[in-house]
Formats: sequence, structure tokens, C-alpha cells
Amino acid sequence: MKIALFATCIVDAMYPRTARATVTILERLGHEVIFPAGQACCGQMHVNSGYFKEALPVVANHVAAFDTDDYDVAVAPSGSCVASVKHQHELVARRCGDAALEARAAVVGAKTYELSQLLTDVLGVTNAAEQLGSYFPHKVTYHPSCHGMRLLKLGDRQLNLLSSVAGIEMVELPEAEQCCGFGGTFSMKNADVSSAMNADKAANICGTGAELCSGGDASCLLHIGGGLSRQGSHVGTLHFAEILACTLDRPATVLGEVQLAGGKR
Repeated sequence: MKIALFATCIVDAMYPRTARATVTILERLGHEVIFPAGQACCGQMHVNSGYFKEALPVVANHVAAFDTDDYDVAVAPSGSCVASVKHQHELVARRCGDAALEARAAVVGAKTYELSQLLTDVLGVTNAAEQLGSYFPHKVTYHPSCHGMRLLKLGDRQLNLLSSVAGIEMVELPEAEQCCGFGGTFSMKNADVSSAMNADKAANICGTGAELCSGGDASCLLHIGGGLSRQGSHVGTLHFAEILACTLDRPATVLGEVQLAGGKR
């Protein structure tokens, strides 16, 4: 299968290793990964803030980059960006009176998957240890991001994949489904509320005794990581794609400023 990688802005700018991990996983399964060069922002920030007119050219650019027959499906390691592509792009085009763009956006959206969706529903990956060789001997808790839960209905796909990694010890996160407080521009426009929500999330993570918190959105993990740091915690954050990409021969040893234990726990 030929798979187009939609890297997303924050992954491209802040966490390129997550994009590389996504490619590693897919190539390990025998698929070809391509990178449409014209891709940029999906326009999620604009739409979430109500700037539909300003979002139109951003949506049009994304559709132009991915409206091609040169791949079978597209994938992104981000629930929120995939939710935007699948649920917001048609809406923006329709609200702005561009029927042609709306139709093209529907086609692109139908071919676009969040990583755990693609792995589980399309590629049939149910056991990361057996099918990907994933090995990660560390204690991990998991935060499910809002867009993945509420718009994409991901359920436990990411958690189930993590739980199937060899050597991993998963611990339940109290109040896991509570928002971390990021919400894109929400964290800037409502900084005090966002910080309070983030403090609650960080405290719950610290209470698990985990070495790190994993999830499926780099933006949420960035926000959570800041909250953990402000509480003086040594708990790190890591996208689930990077955990799945780890093997016995190629382990993750450093997460930002957090040094992981080198061997088995």
C-alpha cells in the first residue's frame, strides 16, 4: 500500500521524531510512505476560533496537496488534525460557498486516517510486540486527547496498541478523559483556566508513578509536559508512535530532558 504522510505543523516543527517513527512503523509493515510536498497547516486553529473565511485558503491548500490518486490512504499522528480534515474542511468550504472544494475535501477526508485508526482498522495491527517488534520496558500512563475521543471516536485503539507492546507496564490515569487544557488557541485566550486544567492533569499523571505519559497528539503532550515541568516532575511525555517504533535493538533512551532507565525494570 502507498501511504501519504500528513506530518502536521507541530510535529514538523517540534517533534519531527514522531513523524519519523510513523514512517518507521509503516515501512516495517512493508508499506511505501510518500510525503506530499505542498502540505502545510490544516487550518484547525482558524476554524476553532471561528475564522472560516481566513481558513478557506488554508483548507484549499491542504486539499490541493492531498487531492491526488498517487496514494491509497493518508495518515497523520494527530487526532485533532485528522478530525479537522475529516469534519471541518467540508464545513469551511460549504460555509464559504465553494461547492467544488467541498466535494474535493470530502474525498480527501475519506482517505485520511489517524495513525491508530490506520494500524487497527485498515492494516490489522492488534499486537504491536508480534507485528511490529515493539519493545519498551518502562512504566507508562496514557492520556486520550479530546478530538480523538469525541470527534474521531478512537475509543481504546491507541491504548490497546500501547498495551500490546512487549515489556511495557501500563498504569491507569485517573480522570483520563478530562481535557488537559490545551485546546489550541484556548490555552492562550483562557490562560488561567487552561493552566488550572493542566495542573490537575499533571498531578494525576504524577500520582500514577509512571515514568512518562503517552498520547496521540503532540500538542497535548507539549502542553502536559510544560505542566509537569512546572510541578518539578521528572515524568516525561512521548507520542505513542515513538513507543511503537522502539524495539529491543533500537530503544528510546532520552525523552527531552528525561533520562530513561537503560534496561528492564
